[in-house]
Amino acid sequence: MIENPSVRVIDASSAHRTSPGWVYGLPELDARQGERIASALRVTNPGCYPTAAVALLRPLTDAGLLPADYPLVIHAVSGYSSQGRAGAEAHEAGAGGAGAHSLKVYGLALEHKHVPEIEAYAGLAERPIFVPAYGSYRQGIVLTIGLHTRMLPADVSGVRIHECLTERYRDAAHVRVMPMSCAEPMTELDPQVHNGSNDMSLAVACNERTGQIVLSAVLDNLGKGAAGAAVQNLRLMTRASWPRL
Repeated sequence: MIENPSVRVIDASSAHRTSPGWVYGLPELDARQGERIASALRVTNPGCYPTAAVALLRPLTDAGLLPADYPLVIHAVSGYSSQGRAGAEAHEAGAGGAGAHSLKVYGLALEHKHVPEIEAYAGLAERPIFVPAYGSYRQGIVLTIGLHTRMLPADVSGVRIHECLTERYRDAAHVRVMPMSCAEPMTELDPQVHNGSNDMSLAVACNERTGQIVLSAVLDNLGKGAAGAAVQNLRLMTRASWPRL
């Protein structure tokens, strides 16, 4: 409906996230994505869950460390504000009452709207299983993905995956890869640690004895997963429009 060619759009909805002609608004997607966003007329803001999943998976598929057809299962828990205004108000109105919940798993029809977005931008050849949930806290996401080393290329380990992510995000202003130790792995994750910011933390935990790896991401679903990402994209787009002095 916008006919003026000078108008530039950042769409925060899910309507155009896999549409041709729209630039995906995740500046950390690859080394050139920030430039693409800066010069774009149409930018589609990523979903909160896909921001976490794609940030973890795309570097691995690009590097050949994760087969594109790996049978992925992705679990995520978000604050109840991810339900939208009406859902958040309903949760708060029922706090402490019969309708309140501490955790609600949903999307079990396996048709969640974020799955095509994750598949497309993570470089996957097979549709992942995505199991989201709402917690009883207001905002913040923790997303986890389990991997078996026996199903990865022979030379892939938790350490190598961590090295890949660390190198990919070395210069990223808003993505931090947490230190890793297979001998002393992290034992817990706080989904609210980045609330009120545009930051995201990624982590790799592994157990060499069992041959298992867990990838994790933590971000604010209202920050890097929504408004924060939109402001980050807006800054890129307006900076590209400034006259050279």
